[in-house]
Amino acid sequence: MKKIFVLTALVMAYSVAFSQWSEPTDEHIGCNHAKGNHLKGAEAVFYFQSDLLWDYDVTFYHLDVEVSPTNINVFGNVSIHAKVVSTTLDTLALEYTEGANMVVDSMFVDGVKVTPIHSNDHIFAIVPTTLNQGDNFVMQVYYNANPPTGGGFFAGISNGHSNAWDADVTWTLSEPYAARDWFPVKQVLPDKADSCWVFLTTDEQYMVGSQGLLTAVTPMPDNKVRYEWKSNYPIAYYLISFAVSDYLEYNIYAKPDEMNGDSILIQNFLYDHPNIINSLKDDIDQTVEFVELLSDLYILYPFHEEKYGHCLTQLGGGMEHQTMTTIGGFNYDLVSHELGHMWFGDNVTCATWQDIWINEGFASYSEYLARQYLEGQSSANSWMNSTHNSVLSAPDGSVYVPEEELDNIWRIFNGRLSYDKGAAIIHMIRFELQDDDMFFDIMDEFQTRFTDSTATGLDFKGVVEELSGMDFTDFFDQWYFGEGYPTYSIVWNQTEEGLNMNITQVASYPSVTPVFKMLMEYRIATTEVDTIIRLYHDANFTQFTIPLPGDVGGIMIDPNNWVLNKTGSIVVGIEETENPVYFSVGPNPAQDYLNLYMANTLEGMVQISIHDISGRSMMETERTGEAIRLDISSLRKGSYLIRLHDGEYTVTKRFVKI
Repeated sequence: MKKIFVLTALVMAYSVAFSQWSEPTDEHIGCNHAKGNHLKGAEAVFYFQSDLLWDYDVTFYHLDVEVSPTNINVFGNVSIHAKVVSTTLDTLALEYTEGANMVVDSMFVDGVKVTPIHSNDHIFAIVPTTLNQGDNFVMQVYYNANPPTGGGFFAGISNGHSNAWDADVTWTLSEPYAARDWFPVKQVLPDKADSCWVFLTTDEQYMVGSQGLLTAVTPMPDNKVRYEWKSNYPIAYYLISFAVSDYLEYNIYAKPDEMNGDSILIQNFLYDHPNIINSLKDDIDQTVEFVELLSDLYILYPFHEEKYGHCLTQLGGGMEHQTMTTIGGFNYDLVSHELGHMWFGDNVTCATWQDIWINEGFASYSEYLARQYLEGQSSANSWMNSTHNSVLSAPDGSVYVPEEELDNIWRIFNGRLSYDKGAAIIHMIRFELQDDDMFFDIMDEFQTRFTDSTATGLDFKGVVEELSGMDFTDFFDQWYFGEGYPTYSIVWNQTEEGLNMNITQVASYPSVTPVFKMLMEYRIATTEVDTIIRLYHDANFTQFTIPLPGDVGGIMIDPNNWVLNKTGSIVVGIEETENPVYFSVGPNPAQDYLNLYMANTLEGMVQISIHDISGRSMMETERTGEAIRLDISSLRKGSYLIRLHDGEYTVTKRFVKI
């Protein structure tokens, strides 16, 4: 999923005033395990999920409902086929939002009418006869859903009007917790249904899009028509969807190499306006190239036996509903992002919302790959530079969503972390591997191994390590679970031995991630060569000597923008690195804390003093260790000298307090 908002006035954070879609900018603000191995207890700690939900596995959903483009009312019935996984089952539970306009008309289990109890956003019912492990059964619920409005972007069902195309439209968006707003459901990520039918009845002048194949359009009484969509692929609950409007159909076809001339239908439902195809055709047609490219880089489009497509709505961005994305427009990055979800999110789904990276990080990186392979490296570099700037705009934040933050949907779908930092660390994994063939083999193997199922970030780590033979424990601790980023500074000089580089790495959030152990690339320009070298850092302060021909004229950190980092300073100096108390200081300028990184392991305590420019002592202490952190919050803003003395040797450096 990708959220794009074009704001022209101050609005409430949860308003949903999308009266007219505007072409978004290229700023990517963010969009969106084996079956039966469930994580018991609600992943969303802020709402109740009954333990009874884990007594069965869903195998099939069949929705047969009536819908309209002019309101959010949904009524009809849902049949849910399931299999008992507990020892016995005598009470059933489904999720369904509670409210005055959320009606349960009746419920049947294996054709026998039961008494449903609608309470605490659940439907409970006692089964006619106790079921045993392995038994199959069918629940059928007749209902009328008119959910409360005001849920904003993440409302289960929304309605809008396009002024540009003069069309009313209603669409669903169930991710992450809102499927229960419009149909009775089991909202457990690892429990994918094996297949799904969605039959949608509406007035005969309208069309309804959904997942799978349109198998029939059946006339119904009262001048209505039923669109019968069927999908035989496994599907997560939140990817079941519909969009209804006065649509026309515009179809194109992709022909991935692996299909040997066969094609994939790309079925687009657009507002029925005489100018719409001419206006959107070029942007929609780029989907063909995207499908063919990602089928080559990953695996063949996972749902090639059915289709891919789009339903145009007033959604402020896009939502990757399986085989038919709900979309607000056809921006290059948005279309490639939502298509990327068909592999990462739909075929392989995050096993927990804490691991939303499996969905959003990889879909975002699909934007980069589309630019790299179809538009050129310059376009891809621009995208990555924008992505890095977004991540570096704040010092903290992990890609993995902490459990205590699962009640905050905007934290799960945080553009800076789940999308941008998520994509950036995939790019850094590619850099760490130093082998593009292996990188895409990993993508292929991950999709193949977890196809039609769910996975965590650690599952992806396992595939990376297995295929590469490398240990990525530090990498994931730093970048996936950890927070922040490094700032690199260099003091260098050139001697007969070569280029001496004394490199300091200062972490932006050292209380969580004090050091980033990883490769870094440097461009060295001399009078004879212009070369790139790669150095591995495993400490905050490292020293290297690199033999190079010619006189060094300049050094550039991370010239190809592979790594999330900032550059501090690059200066020429003759440092007394053999001095037992030689140290590097950072960050500089500093705010509340100053970090000292020792080039040599201290055998005892050293005296540390801070002086203002006039020489007046402002702070004195004694410390030992390889890394020393000083609280300088009491110092006033300005320039200072910091001096280390071990009784025999002294080193003094300058820093700025801001």
